[in-house]
Amino acid sequence: MGQTILLTDDDYEMRYAMSETLRRCGYTVDIAACGDEAVQKFTSKKFDMVITDVKMANGDGVNVLKEIKRRSPDVPVVLITAYGTIDNAVEAMKLGAFDYIMKPFSVDALEDLVRRGIESAYSVNKSAFEEGSTAGIVTIDPGMLRLLKTAEEIAFSDVTVLIEGESGTGKEMLARFIHNRSYRAERPFVAINCAAIPDGLLESELFGHEKGAFTGAISKRNGKFIQANTGTILLDEVGEMSLPLQAKLLRVLQERQVDTIGGREPVFIDIRVIATTNRSLKKEVEEGRFREDLYYRLNVFPMVLPPLRDRKVDIPELTNHFVRKHQEKRLRGNKVPVTKVSREAFEVLVNHDWKGNVRELENIVERAILIAEGDTLLPGHMMIDDRRYNQNAPSSISAGMSVREMETALILKTLEEVNWNRTKAAKLLNIGVRTLRNKLSEYREEGIIL
Repeated sequence: MGQTILLTDDDYEMRYAMSETLRRCGYTVDIAACGDEAVQKFTSKKFDMVITDVKMANGDGVNVLKEIKRRSPDVPVVLITAYGTIDNAVEAMKLGAFDYIMKPFSVDALEDLVRRGIESAYSVNKSAFEEGSTAGIVTIDPGMLRLLKTAEEIAFSDVTVLIEGESGTGKEMLARFIHNRSYRAERPFVAINCAAIPDGLLESELFGHEKGAFTGAISKRNGKFIQANTGTILLDEVGEMSLPLQAKLLRVLQERQVDTIGGREPVFIDIRVIATTNRSLKKEVEEGRFREDLYYRLNVFPMVLPPLRDRKVDIPELTNHFVRKHQEKRLRGNKVPVTKVSREAFEVLVNHDWKGNVRELENIVERAILIAEGDTLLPGHMMIDDRRYNQNAPSSISAGMSVREMETALILKTLEEVNWNRTKAAKLLNIGVRTLRNKLSEYREEGIIL
């Protein structure tokens, strides 16, 4: 979930209107009808921000402010009143209020104030992650900031890290963040996607081979482990590795030495290991698809990246980041720069379920930038129809279709069944992930899929 806000007001209509506005922005809102109820709720639950009316029938908002600051000085508190004066505002700020807003106020003013309050509350955390040092991770979400803080704290050790998370959540970016904060930062960072390489080639890619070790080995080649020596190796989607190869990987992790294919002597390595997976390795162990001993070797320090739907407060930040990132592509077409994203467009984005996570959001923003005619992104520019292919794409197999059309229909249907998880689709289709990726690139070029 996103940030949780405690909203206190004795006016039912005001409570309802404000809570609905904040929920549409991706916040979780808990409400209280008086000051005493607000303090009671605050003591029993964690909140990231408190908004309270000053004048209430039962309880004074200033007293709520004092109690909140006494218990949790870092939680921002915003006071709302229809009776405010400059003196009252100054006094409230002295007591620790983040800000003071007068009734009546606009929806935009409320949204802006809450966003600034949340950012301020985590300014210490954010300053620790200066621009560029987060390896591209953009977030103001408290959970993500805590995760980054934890990653920073363990970066300087050589502990093996297992990062779990759905596809598109940024697992490799977190791995690079850890590497960049470690004492190995100036040494190699080598990533290998275990799902994209056939088993027959993966062993050679990982461990290397000597000249003449097998047919086609015309020269010696160092594997990824040796290439990453003194640095960090990222085993991306390690859960896709076959059981025989898992046994060889286990030995490397235990002995810190690599047996190259055809080699006579092991090569000792000094290396940091980070692994990622989009599935539960614990469940894979229970179902016999992953070695239990290897799981415990990798799961020394587990980290879980939340999906975008559980940190929707980051959507505006990410959207603006991707607008800046892809602006150059728009300027090549001599179009005016996109400088704004409308509130309605943000609402569309916040209300989407984001099965493809941050990667899906970036794709949608990139497309929106290319098709927008003015300087503002509008809801109509957000192509987030759940259909991933256009109306000309074959939807089923029937007599009279070409082999090519039947193949396309089969691939698209399989992808739909597994929510566009390419690894699962490739397994069901009995083809390699790389082959599937090439097919999808062809379909995009032909306009079959978006």
